[in-house]
Amino acid sequence: MFGVAANVAMSGVGTAYRRALRAQFSRRMIFLSGAPLALSLLLWGALLWTGLQPLLDWLHAAFVQYDMFQSTGSMLAMLGLGVLKVMVVPLVAIALLLPLMIGSALLFMGMIAMPVIERHVGLNHYPALAKKQGGSFLGSVAVNLGSTAVFAVLWLFTLPLYALPPVAWLVQACLWAWVTSRVMSYDALAAHASSQERRELMRRHRGALLAIGFASGLAGALPGIVWMGGALLSIVLFPFLAMLSLWLYVMIFLFAGLWFQYYCLGALEDLRSTELAPAAPP
Repeated sequence: MFGVAANVAMSGVGTAYRRALRAQFSRRMIFLSGAPLALSLLLWGALLWTGLQPLLDWLHAAFVQYDMFQSTGSMLAMLGLGVLKVMVVPLVAIALLLPLMIGSALLFMGMIAMPVIERHVGLNHYPALAKKQGGSFLGSVAVNLGSTAVFAVLWLFTLPLYALPPVAWLVQACLWAWVTSRVMSYDALAAHASSQERRELMRRHRGALLAIGFASGLAGALPGIVWMGGALLSIVLFPFLAMLSLWLYVMIFLFAGLWFQYYCLGALEDLRSTELAPAAPP
């Protein structure tokens, strides 16, 4: 029985993936990505323009004051990464800013894009699915902020794993799986599912939702690698690659939002059809 249920869930994941891939490149979705991208670029463009150099100066002063250059240099040399010693301050700045950038992009997607995605998918693919309004805007903001705060703390604890890039990539994909499955599942079901249905779906389909989040997380780790590589090449490229990373995050979140939306509404439709089915005779 469990194997059959798992196969059905994975089949639903594949179907939702194909639908999301087709919708991702539609004119409506490409246009939709503009709003969260513009807000992210305005916010982080202003912050990096005014605050990047003071942040780098403060980190450099802290490293000098607490004699951290020697200890970090010894640690990097032990790992065979001694060449990175001169870039340790920009790398720490990236490590501090990256989870905040991810969180802001995710928050803007939840506030602006996910309601539009939900209406688009609901009207075009699930027009008969009743809306029970089990979620709210404030609930979405609370889930976004709480999950992002936990994500940022866990991200900082996993930073030493960057010494082993494949391990860091997998661990961060797991963090993405957790945060996106929580945030985007809530947003995907906010209008159509009741609060009881949402909890039941997240319990029944936890594995499939985490799988979607993990697959999205594997792609979501790439912008950070791009930004990290840019810092190693030149500090001048730092702000420009940060903006490129933001664009990549928004596009990845947009696709993940579509993927979660198609899967969650399909699972909700199956749940309601099961509940309405007549009981089998004894």
